Amino acid sequence: MKLNISKIIWTIVMALIGVLFILPFLWMLSASFKPETDVFKFPIEWIPTHWNVIENYKTVWSGQFVRYYWNSIYITIATTIINVFVCSLAAYGFSKLRFRGRDTMFVLVLALYMVPPQASLVPQFLLFNWLHLIDTHIGLILLNSFSIIGAFMLKQFFMGVSNEYIESGKMDGAGYFRTFWQIALPLIRPGVATYAILRFIWTWNDYQYPLIFLKSKDLFTIQLGIRLFGDQYGDVYSLMMAGAVSAILPLLIIFAIGQKQVIEGISLGGVKG
Repeated sequence: MKLNISKIIWTIVMALIGVLFILPFLWMLSASFKPETDVFKFPIEWIPTHWNVIENYKTVWSGQFVRYYWNSIYITIATTIINVFVCSLAAYGFSKLRFRGRDTMFVLVLALYMVPPQASLVPQFLLFNWLHLIDTHIGLILLNSFSIIGAFMLKQFFMGVSNEYIESGKMDGAGYFRTFWQIALPLIRPGVATYAILRFIWTWNDYQYPLIFLKSKDLFTIQLGIRLFGDQYGDVYSLMMAGAVSAILPLLIIFAIGQKQVIEGISLGGVKG
């Protein structure tokens, strides 16, 4: 009986904590539907008395906001595809291929993760400036084409794949890439989906790289676009909240679609990693 009461208490406590976390989002969503005069009414009107949805979102989506949105969408999708592919190759090599110095090399790769990203910004900028990739979307995509944490994460999933599958592929005459692509990679599909969703979220929310490596406003991502939007409508909170809701909408859609894969991937990593 004590155990059941304890579970009930902890469930209530966690539910309250969850409500506290979601309240700012609910206020933002509610404020984006209101006229400006109703945003700061007290007590808070969680369900607006007067709706101003069309005007708010029409103002947000006018001008350059659509361009910024499209820039972020294709940069994020391209970066996610390339990053997941490259990290999968690296993870497969470090987990299933045997070569001299493999473990030492992997330790060195992990050691680089301890270097703050800000410490490499100047060398990266000089290199990409020499390659004439500053102020280009290609340069921004290449900057995020590999992730140490991605290689490490996927390596844990590959380690859960039995070597018998790899050996059977070799016996059937499959080469390294075919074994990776047709045998090993499908076996860790939940892990790949989990990392792809996380990579999408990280890239979509990235503010640092676009701020430093992009100069032309036509090339700006949604994060830089929100900053410009804030400079223009910073005192109009209904419009600012409408812009913020629009900016996080793809993240909500991606997570809603891939939620099952994320849970399955985390469970798979916890059991086999």
